[in-house]
Amino acid sequence: MPEITVVRRVAPASTIRDSALIGSYATPQIRIRTVRLPRVAHSAAFFDLDKTVIAKSSALAFGRPFYRDGLIGRRDVVKAAYAQLMFRLGGADEQQMARIRDHVARLCQGWRVEQVRQIVNETLDELINPYVYAEAAALIAEHRAAGRDVVLVSTSGDEMVRPIGELLGITDVIATRMVVDGDGRYSGEVEFYAAGPAKAVAVRALSAERGYDLADCYAYSDSISDTPLLETVGHPTAVNADRALRRVAIERAWPQLEFRHPIPIMRRLRDRPAVPVAAAALGVGVGVALGIAWYGRYRKARIATGEHTGRSLARTAGAA
Repeated sequence: MPEITVVRRVAPASTIRDSALIGSYATPQIRIRTVRLPRVAHSAAFFDLDKTVIAKSSALAFGRPFYRDGLIGRRDVVKAAYAQLMFRLGGADEQQMARIRDHVARLCQGWRVEQVRQIVNETLDELINPYVYAEAAALIAEHRAAGRDVVLVSTSGDEMVRPIGELLGITDVIATRMVVDGDGRYSGEVEFYAAGPAKAVAVRALSAERGYDLADCYAYSDSISDTPLLETVGHPTAVNADRALRRVAIERAWPQLEFRHPIPIMRRLRDRPAVPVAAAALGVGVGVALGIAWYGRYRKARIATGEHTGRSLARTAGAA
C-alpha cells in the first residue's frame, strides 16, 4: 500500500502535545504525518465510435459537406456507403481492410488538412451532436467517476474523431492518421490505419506507455472486426453488436448492451436524472438504464405538451 507524506501548517499554541511537531512555539508549526492510501489501479475504458457512441458512421456523416465543398463526387459517396454497408453486414478480412485503406488514401490525396478540419468543426453540431447515444454518454461519465481514462478508438480519420472526442470531453483518441506533405495536404499515404488488429496493437502500446493494467480495462464495440480489441482487455462488452459479434459474445459470455436513444449533448445536460448512478454499477445495463430513464421523461414531457396544445385548440374551437 503506497504512503504519502502530508505536511500541514498549524497555528502556535501555549501547550501543544504532538511528537510530530517541528519548530519553536513562537512561529507557526508544521505537523507532519504519514497517511496510508489504498492503491488505485490505473486503467482505461476504450470505446469504438460508430454505432457504439454515436448512432451513425462518422465518416459517412461528413460525406454531404465534403461533397458540397468539392472534395468528393457523387460516385465516391455511393461507393463509401456501399463499403460501409458491406462492412456492417459481415465485417472485413485483412485484404478487404487493406483495399478500403488504399481507397481512402487515394480519395484524400491532395485535400488540404485545414479545410477538412474546418468542415468538421463547422458541421459537428449538426451532423454528430444529435446522434450521441445517451447511454454511451452516461457510461463514459461512470468510467470517469471511477477514475478511469476514456479513449475513443475509431477507424475514421483523426481530424474527424478528435473533435467528436472534444464534444464528449474526451482528449485521448486512437484513429487513422494520414501522411501530410509540406504543403499541408494529404500525400495519399496512410501513417496508421486504425482497423481490426491494429486497434488492439495501439491499445496495448498506449497501455504500456501509461501503465494501464489491461486486466482492469474495459472495451466497447459493435463490430466483429473489433474482436481483437475486445480480447485485449479484461472487461469486454458488445454494444449494438452485429450478428457475428453477437455470436462471439454469447460463446465467450461477454456482456451485451443495446443503446437506442441518441440525444443532443445540451439536452442531456439539461434533463439528466438527478440521482447519480453508483460507479460500482458499471456492469451490464448501467448506460441503458440511464438512457431509458431520460427518454421516458422526455416522452412524458412531449406527450404532456401535446395534450396541453390539444386542449387549448379544443377550447379555441369551442369559443369560435
